[in-house]
Parts: sequence; C-alpha cells; structure tokens
Amino acid sequence: MVQDLKKEVASRKTFAIISHPDAGKTTITEQLLLFGGAIRSAGTVKGKKSGKFATSDWMEIEKQRGISVTSSVMQFDYDGSRINILDTPGHSDFSEDTYRTLMAVDSAVMVIDSAKGIEAQTLKLFKVCRMRGIPIFTFINKMDRQGKAPLELLAELEEVLGIESYPMNWPIGMGKELGGLYDRYHRQVEQYRVDGDERFLPLGENGDLAEPHAIQNSSYYEQALDEIMLLDEAGNDFSEERIAAGELTPVFFGSALTNFGVETFLKTYVNFAPAPQPRQSNEGEVDPYMDKFSGFIFKIQANMNPAHRDRIAFVRICSGEFERGMSVNLTRTGKPIKLGNSTQFMADDRETVNSAVAGDIIGLYDTGNYQIGDTITNVSKTLQYEKLPQFTPELFMKVSAKNVMKQKHFHKGVEQLVQEGAIQLFKTWRMEDYIIGAVGQLQFEVFEHRMNNEYNSEIRMEPIGSKIARWIKEEDVDEKLSTQRSMLVKDRYDKPLFLFENEFALNWFHDKNPDIELTSLL
Repeated sequence: MVQDLKKEVASRKTFAIISHPDAGKTTITEQLLLFGGAIRSAGTVKGKKSGKFATSDWMEIEKQRGISVTSSVMQFDYDGSRINILDTPGHSDFSEDTYRTLMAVDSAVMVIDSAKGIEAQTLKLFKVCRMRGIPIFTFINKMDRQGKAPLELLAELEEVLGIESYPMNWPIGMGKELGGLYDRYHRQVEQYRVDGDERFLPLGENGDLAEPHAIQNSSYYEQALDEIMLLDEAGNDFSEERIAAGELTPVFFGSALTNFGVETFLKTYVNFAPAPQPRQSNEGEVDPYMDKFSGFIFKIQANMNPAHRDRIAFVRICSGEFERGMSVNLTRTGKPIKLGNSTQFMADDRETVNSAVAGDIIGLYDTGNYQIGDTITNVSKTLQYEKLPQFTPELFMKVSAKNVMKQKHFHKGVEQLVQEGAIQLFKTWRMEDYIIGAVGQLQFEVFEHRMNNEYNSEIRMEPIGSKIARWIKEEDVDEKLSTQRSMLVKDRYDKPLFLFENEFALNWFHDKNPDIELTSLL
C-alpha cells in the first residue's frame, strides 16, 4: 500500500499557467486538454461567433469578454502522469487570486506573446514564482504571426526576468514563413502544417537532417542552423538540477492557436516537471510521501453550478491520501470535520472523487466551514501551512441594495463573495454601511455582475475613489482622528483601519500622530 501511494504521488504534475492577458494562456490550456483526451475539440476565447467557448472559462462574464477572471482546475492523464492544470486569471485586477493559486502548484508554465515579449503581468507573476523557487517552463507563443526575433526574445528573458534560458527547440522562420521547429532536445525537425509520420524529420550526428529534404533549401532553415550553432557555442548548458531549482527555464516555441509545438512541449514538460514537493509548515517541512493526510484551502468559489447555488473550497493535497468520508482536523477551529462531499474538475464539469493523493487538487462542498488559507489534516491538531498572501485594496466603493426588500439576498451575496476573496469588505465606524475594496476596477464589475445574476440582488455602487488603507491597533482608536481625508472604518473582522485620501494625507496623519503604528497587508 505504501509503495502504491509513493508511485501515485510521484506521477503527479501540478502546475499553473501564467501570462499577460491575451498571450494565449487559455488557448494553450485547451490544447493540452485535447492531448490529454479530456476534450474532443479545443474552444478558444475568441470563438464567440461560433458559440464555442474555452473549456476553462466557465463564468458567464468570462464568456462575454473572452478573458479569464477565475482560476479553473483541470485534471487529465498523459503518458503515465496525472496532470493538474490551474489556469489562472490573466487579468491583472485578479492578481491576488493568481498569487494564491501559485502557492498550490509545484511548477509554472509561462506563456509569452512572441510579438510583445515580456509584459507587466508576466513580470509580476514571474517574481512570485522566483520568490517560491518553483521551476518555470516557458512557451513562446504565436510563432505563426510576425514577432520579435527569437534571439531578442531570449535576451529579454534573461535581462528583464533575470533567469537563464535553454531553448529546447528553435523556430525555422515565423509568421507566414514559419516552416517548422528545430527540436534540440528530441533531435528532430518538426514541420509546420504537416501531419502524420512525415511531420518529424530526424537529425544526423552533425546537427543537420539525417536524410535530404526540401526544407533544407529554405533560407530560414539555414538561418536556424546558424543560430543553433551560436546557441551551442555561446548559450547556456542544459541542467536538470538548475531547472528544478528555478534557475534555468527551458524555452519552447510554437503556436497554440494552430496547435503547433504544443504536444512536443507537453511530452518534454512531463519528463522534467517536478513531482509534489515538500511544503513548509509551523511544524517544519511536510513530506508529500508520508501516509498521513494534509492539505490547505487556497480558493473558495461560490455558484460554479448556478442551478445548485453551491460553494466549493479548493484544496491542494500536500501529503498522504484523501479518501471520501475521512475525518480530519480543521486547524483554525481545532474541530474535527468529515470530508463526505468531494469533487474533481474539468472546468465546469465535475465528478465525485473517492480518493486522491498529494499533488492533486480536489473540491469540497462547503456550507461555511472553510476560509482561504485553512489547513485540514490528520498529521497533528496544530499543523498549519504557511499563510496565503492578501493584498491591501487600493480602490473603494460604497455598496447597498437597491431593493430594501431583498436585503437577505444582498447580505448573503456580499458575505459569500467576500469569503471567496473576490473583494474585501469594510464598514463605516458608526453606521456600519458597507464599503468594498478591490485591487482593480474589473473586480467591481465582476462583483456587480455576480450579485445581480447569482444572488438576484441589484446593487447601488458609489465610488469613493482610490484610498490608502492602513490598519491600527484597537487601543489607538480615536473617532476624533476620522476626517474626510482619513476615514476610520473597520474590516470584516472588526479590526480598525484608516482609509487615507492620498500619500499627503497619510504622511500628515503620521507626522501629527507619530505614536500610532500604521500597517498594511501586502
């Protein structure tokens, strides 16, 4: 039994796909699912006219806008491995959700638009991956369009991101002149728009094709050979150890939209991506291969199935084996809890899961027991995994129900969306009017859309603008310090804080009240 568990855990590959919006992240996710046999045809976020939407985009607003604003979880088997993909929100307004998702994976796939190179959101998310020391695999997308020169893209990777790279393949031309990929790792040329066995041409010992072929007459093929020679002589050496340490990123070129280079990437990724790694806790490092169960909740999502008004807590299993019906301890409350109703995902398709192991992501139907960051375990009653990041909001709105007769719907909606981490809730100090805070404007739009569609609650939103939120100690509360420029409010846990109008107001308050300690989240 123990050997079987070790084998199962070792077969898990759990990763997130990160990118700037519109780099092709959701499209590449679709293609990976296609190769894993999880879907029959790949939808694309651009496919609104055809009525085909991406499998990983399940929320109505995502289908309308062609963006991802939630983290989808998808699982499939491929080549002896069980793959868990977490498709993160691409929009920067939802970076907090993405940060938490990155805490639940063992590696990341970074998708880069070949025409745009490294963009702001990519850089931000990359830094989180580096901070955690997780391996990063790079897919440079849209090679079927004209873009930056491959050598320029590599230089940008190393200069902007500060990580060394090793190209696993190399493009032969690009855009309309794309002829194929020179696969350094598999020692073959993969031809573009050629199917069947003829697609792959083996390389000889000298690095050229083993057998003569028409592609050799192309000037782009000659250029690719010259650039490969340059990489062999002056480029970085391949190192599994440095990939595992997150110091070297293997780079793959291709086109997700035309499904070129994606399968080769997947095969190679499975070879080098790490199995579940040990996790830090308050009781030291937790070994994923131990037989006792533990995991943490990194996401809560309400109404994934609007017909059932359900609420799902997403759990990353960190050690041992989950069995449906097992009893575990919820560390935060110290109370035992039975895990009876569990599910696994294919975007909006779900099935009951009876067992799962370290590395897997499962969903637990939640009636209000769980919070983001909770540890559930039978290792010990005090085991707690590291805290998940929470950002200090920057934008604020007063919010109220338009229809006073629907206050119950309003309060339930606000409560559930706050528990998801979609927005943060504050209340005015005396009247306890609701103020919601968010990192980005789009979060408010999603909040309003979901309140209306999922909770049947029309809301009134009044912008109060950008504010600087700073918490204070309860003993320092003095209502006389509350002004229009420094509004005293309380958070959902009734902790006091000020919302400052701007940096000047913050500095003025600090100068006038040097003994009051002001703190922020992240």
